[in-house]
Amino acid sequence: MRAMSTRVLTAELWLPKPLASVFPFFANAGNLQQITPPWVNFRVLTALPIEMREGARIDYRIKVRGVPLGWRTRITGWDPPRGFVDVQERGPYVMWEHEHTFEEVGGGTMCRDRVRYRSPLGWILHPLVVDRDVRRIFEYRQARLAEVFGVKAERVAVRIEREGAGVSAGSRGVGMASGAG
Repeated sequence: MRAMSTRVLTAELWLPKPLASVFPFFANAGNLQQITPPWVNFRVLTALPIEMREGARIDYRIKVRGVPLGWRTRITGWDPPRGFVDVQERGPYVMWEHEHTFEEVGGGTMCRDRVRYRSPLGWILHPLVVDRDVRRIFEYRQARLAEVFGVKAERVAVRIEREGAGVSAGSRGVGMASGAG
């Protein structure tokens, strides 16, 4: 039997907005629906507003290739306004650990995502469908974030690698946004 490989997605987007206006958007779980692609049919099931803190649990309903699934995440790290970490407790992945970080850079905020994930039968499913689906979701997310914050995404940076391999499974340039105009 093949060992399951862990994938690492990294995405970043610079927004020309102060950290004080960017972090609260991410701290509100209700905003996830507007930055998740419609084909995922993402719905927050936990009553809103959710008190975001370490230990908070959030239940969702999603569709993976048309199949409805429940998903529960738990906040395992909470360090406003610098970042937070959520991990899947129940859902479509064998493992999902999503680290969100925010840093004031060049008069704006650099938003970074780092997701470690594994899917069932990953050795075959990752290259066939999972990596492509996850990349598309994060590319959509980057574009929507730029739109929500009223800026134009110049290029979207989403990269997936096998953990420890350092070999890119796809890259889409450097994530930057500039003022709308």
